[in-house]
Amino acid sequence: MVEFLEMGGYGQYVWSVYALGVITLLYNVISARRRMRVALDNAAVNAARFRNRPAPTRNMDGKQV
Repeated sequence: MVEFLEMGGYGQYVWSVYALGVITLLYNVISARRRMRVALDNAAVNAARFRNRPAPTRNMDGKQV
């Protein structure tokens, strides 16, 4: 088992690269979830603003004022 972990003398490099890869993947997942939560919160705020707007009025020509 020790020979496997040492990987012919390159174990320290190999395992540190694996650890860095796992950390990078975890960061990507966490940041994507955080961005999604912020985007959904912003969408909810904008939807609430849109619902509370008065209906657009039109003039006699049918154009929006």
